[in-house]
Amino acid sequence: MFHRRAFSPSAQGILQGLFILLLFIGPFNCFSSYSQANEIIYTINEGLSKGTLIGTIGADLKLDFSADPPLLFNLASKKISGQYVNLNNTTGELYAAAIEIDREALCPENSDNQACILSFDILILPQQYFRLVKVKIIVKDVNDNSPRFPVSEIQVFVPENAQINSRFAIEHSAVDPDIGIHGVQTYWLGNDYGVFTLDVEENENGDLTPFLIVIGTLDRESKDEYVTDIIAEDGGTPQHLGTATLKIIITDVNDNCPVFTESQINVTIYGNAANGAHVTKVHALDSDLGSNAQISYAYSERVPQTSKALFNLDTNSGIITISGIMDGNTAQRHRLTVLANGLGCIPAMTVVIVNIKKVFFNPPVVVPRYIASVVDGTVYLKESEPSYSPIAFFTIKDLDQNQKVDCHLEGHGPFRLSTYKTFINEYLLETTETLDYELKQNYELTVVAKNSQGLVVKTVINVQLIDENDNPPVFKQSLVDLLLEENNAPNTFLTKLHATDEDSGEKGQVLYILGSDAPSVFTLDKVSGVLMVTTSLDREEKEEYRFTVRAVDCGSPRMESIATVIITVRDRNDNSPRFINKDFSFFVPENVPGFGEIGVISVSDADSGKNGLVALSIVNGSDIFVIDTGKGVLRVKVPLDREQNSSYLIWIEAVDGGEPALSSSTMITVLLLDVNDNPPLVLFPQSNLSYMLVLPTTLPGSSITEVYAVDKDTGMNAVIAYSIIGRKGPRPESFEIDPGTGNITLQKTLKQNDCGLYRLLVKVSDHGQPEPLHSTIMVNLYVNETLTNESFIESLLRKEPDITVEQVPPERLAEPAKRKLDQFPCFPVLIALSVACLGLLLVVILMSACICLRKQKKHKHKEKRLEVEIPLNTNKDFQANEKKMMEIYDI
Repeated sequence: MFHRRAFSPSAQGILQGLFILLLFIGPFNCFSSYSQANEIIYTINEGLSKGTLIGTIGADLKLDFSADPPLLFNLASKKISGQYVNLNNTTGELYAAAIEIDREALCPENSDNQACILSFDILILPQQYFRLVKVKIIVKDVNDNSPRFPVSEIQVFVPENAQINSRFAIEHSAVDPDIGIHGVQTYWLGNDYGVFTLDVEENENGDLTPFLIVIGTLDRESKDEYVTDIIAEDGGTPQHLGTATLKIIITDVNDNCPVFTESQINVTIYGNAANGAHVTKVHALDSDLGSNAQISYAYSERVPQTSKALFNLDTNSGIITISGIMDGNTAQRHRLTVLANGLGCIPAMTVVIVNIKKVFFNPPVVVPRYIASVVDGTVYLKESEPSYSPIAFFTIKDLDQNQKVDCHLEGHGPFRLSTYKTFINEYLLETTETLDYELKQNYELTVVAKNSQGLVVKTVINVQLIDENDNPPVFKQSLVDLLLEENNAPNTFLTKLHATDEDSGEKGQVLYILGSDAPSVFTLDKVSGVLMVTTSLDREEKEEYRFTVRAVDCGSPRMESIATVIITVRDRNDNSPRFINKDFSFFVPENVPGFGEIGVISVSDADSGKNGLVALSIVNGSDIFVIDTGKGVLRVKVPLDREQNSSYLIWIEAVDGGEPALSSSTMITVLLLDVNDNPPLVLFPQSNLSYMLVLPTTLPGSSITEVYAVDKDTGMNAVIAYSIIGRKGPRPESFEIDPGTGNITLQKTLKQNDCGLYRLLVKVSDHGQPEPLHSTIMVNLYVNETLTNESFIESLLRKEPDITVEQVPPERLAEPAKRKLDQFPCFPVLIALSVACLGLLLVVILMSACICLRKQKKHKHKEKRLEVEIPLNTNKDFQANEKKMMEIYDI
């Protein structure tokens, strides 16, 4: 017989509770003993060479290296390994890596009071010795950077009348990425010329600003510019220097007065010179600039009124011309004192001596008649005048009719003096080609009339061109290509546009305007042409901006030109790799072959170039799984068995190629799907030699024993069906087995001659696909009153049974219910009740049909009778007949 120890339900509950409690207490005890978090702080100087030892993790934590299995040290983040530090996995020694640790690149925003810290985690494995060590490396600054000025040339404007000790701020201070004493400490000049020195002021933020101090007398007229070097010096050892060109521009003040180029001018003219004839020109210079250099000319009060009336002085040009008629009473010598007046100055003085020479023959008389506009003796012509535009007619009159007069033009320019075809002694002054104000603004022409006696009359004509807006502004560059790194500060300077206009005055004044296609984030100063961006740009949002700018002059009509600005936003590593899912789950069948594909992990990085190149790595479980760093294909190194482990949690880290690198991680869950790779395992009976005594008096339907089996698979692969495929005994059909439970019951009454050994070959099969797996067990039943000879029974069991295996199709779990239903003793009663119910239902249906037929016949009979009995009624009886018909149809 089979002997099993039974436990009461209460005892079973206590044992289960203890078992669950041990499951929870065991792992937590281990975790509380070994899962400790430690923090180690190291201090190093930046720029350590490769291989320099930073620290020893194991020794600093006083770990036991004699532990078995040995300790393993791993960096939790792969982006640290090989970039800043290297870790020896067996000794825990931490070394400086190939890329030196640069404090300015690692902590660009840190101020003097903030420490630069490189933080990372180290995992100590295996699991029984697990520790999480948080390492902080404080990177100290060294003097590895030189001061640098933001521009190569700095301009400072100093007025020439600046007082001694006047101070002028130099806005472009030098910048040194180093901090503290290693930053900028002082400034000095390469050449101070004996008139300048530097002072340094520190503001409340600790920033140093150099000031230019005047220590000598300045004079723009003697030296208008000083060029030297400004040198910034830090406080490190050795010291580093930064240099820029300092251009000191001396601006003008009105400290000079006009001075004549000649103190006296002697001129001789003929007494018969015509009115308007040119006498001479005085010229004074003022060394100042602009309005400070403007000069006006006037006669001194000492000049007699008769001389002033005879000789006209142009106050602006200094030209003296004849303005009266000379006769015999006119004085032959005139002394003209001319003054040059400047702003806030004592007038300068020169003397013009005019000698009048009497003539005995009448010289020719030149009479001009101007066609062009004339103001104060100056002819004004528009530069747009076409070729051969007439300027003036000149009539030559000779008082002595017998004298021959020759007339010609002196001077340079596109002009000619020709005989007018219709009249004698009529000459026409005209242009020979188009004029251009931008090439030359004024011309001085002389019409010379000379008779045969040698008497000459000269008439000077000043031609001043009037500028017109005939030139559009021209950009220095028609295509402006700029590069800007993303995440720029608001109001960042981009460039200064420059366009020139050859026209003068307002016509040459250029205004800068953004084109209609320019985005609103850009601003352009209309006067200076400074282009700025008002907000921070994001390359991932837009990589290139292309728009037009216009340069417009102030003439009428306005003229303009267009330039194209292209701004390319350069990428910065400001985006971490991003997985398409927060986490991934892959369902794969167990027993996947080695290096079989589990799934594809998709990750992207919005950055470009090397900043967008992403490498994947497995943080844990690298001995089981491997990942293609480029394609993201997750593979398994060895076949996986669901019965050993049904799921795996893997952490995948994605690191981009930027500097410094950015990373992100995701969790991968690998769930193994069951494959029918385990046949059912029979736990009871324990062997084919076991047997059980069955008394002949056992009643049919009694449970004799059971076959108990389990299957390590899951789902339908673990659903077990039991069947007897072989029998041997006096009356072997007396026993049956329940397909679902494996319970063996007696089906028929045992008689006296049915005693003996019964051997049942039981097949235990699962429901796996595509082919179910099975096991067999021999169930031995000995039918007898007592066990008198056990050795005899055991000898029978050792003999190989001669059992024919039946070809029984595998039974499903639905069949036991059907078989139980067949064995239900009240089954005939149920059949009888069902037949009775069907008969009763049939009777009800027949009766209902008969009633319906009778009602239909009666209804048709009444309709026919109504057609016969109801005659045509008058209106008076209509309502009564209608009521009667409604009653008939309601039956």
